[in-house]
Amino acid sequence: MALEVKDVMGRVAIAVLEDASFSEIIGAMRRFAVGAVTVIDAERRPVGVVSEDDLLLKESDPVGHSVSMFESHRRHEEHHKAAGVTAAQLMTSPAITVTPDTPLREAARLMRDRRVKQLPVIDPVSGRIAGTLHQRDVLRVFTRPAADLLADIQARIPDLAAYAIEIDQGVVTIRGRCRRRSQAIALERTIRGIEGVVDVVSRLDHEEEDLLVVPPLL
Repeated sequence: MALEVKDVMGRVAIAVLEDASFSEIIGAMRRFAVGAVTVIDAERRPVGVVSEDDLLLKESDPVGHSVSMFESHRRHEEHHKAAGVTAAQLMTSPAITVTPDTPLREAARLMRDRRVKQLPVIDPVSGRIAGTLHQRDVLRVFTRPAADLLADIQARIPDLAAYAIEIDQGVVTIRGRCRRRSQAIALERTIRGIEGVVDVVSRLDHEEEDLLVVPPLL
């Protein structure tokens, strides 16, 4: 069964209110040893995120810096943040969120694509923050014991005894012979879809080539 965010998420909602001060934000980051905090409204709904990068703008872009009308929108936003003193003024908005039922692989892709190390987890009904998913929680899945991975593979492939399986640091090597090439591809795809599998090395042979594409007649 595919893992979901709720299987690994932290149950502590690391967040500050919109009117939290600069020092309160830093205090929350230090207390929880994180590089970002979620900003929530009075109803505990995420409205943005303040990261260490946002706070560092105070140092790299001091107040009083002249603003040019030819500056990009992004640069203009950086100047605005540098002048901010509350979470609402410093945050990046909107907040990128997931729910407890979000597939873990989807959350991992979201982190990678948006270049963030944590995501607020919200209740799908109320929209209120329910926890935090950290990058380390996701990465922990890829250090699963080989025995656990093998058990999941056996659950997905009933006739696994017909093949030889080796697992080394999350890399699964499968050897054997299939009747059709499409079966070999399906086996590899099934194993690759299991949480914790880093890569699949296929050493499968096949008797029949059933994926040949016949070129159109000219």
